[in-house]
Amino acid sequence: MTGMDITIASTFLPHSDPEASLAFYRDVLGFEVRNDVGSGTMRWITVGPVGQPGTSIVLRPPAADPGITEDERRTIAEMMAKGTYAMIVFSVKDLDSTFNQLQAGGAEVVQEPTEQPYGVRDCAFRDPAGNLIRINEFR
Repeated sequence: MTGMDITIASTFLPHSDPEASLAFYRDVLGFEVRNDVGSGTMRWITVGPVGQPGTSIVLRPPAADPGITEDERRTIAEMMAKGTYAMIVFSVKDLDSTFNQLQAGGAEVVQEPTEQPYGVRDCAFRDPAGNLIRINEFR
């Protein structure tokens, strides 16, 4: 079997407060805003790392899909409140510097930089919607 040339273009994370999420990803993480559509809490905000135009995160209203039931919406809200609904992993060259910048920016620390038994050194934060953000150090 031949490998395919596949690139991850976008991933989706829920937001509970579009302004707080926008401020976090733009001002704390330093991502650029690529698109912002909708109004009020029904906004889809596309952000991405500067210099990586092919990689985007779409911050979206949770459970905006029309096929989701009210019970499913409640479950999603409960999981977001606990921080167990969504996660993303980033990689950086200097984990300690990145950790210090995020902590100084007011990000909620979940785990300080730690050498993991599975071979990575990482840390973890939560964004304003409760999404878990793990950051690995390039080796």
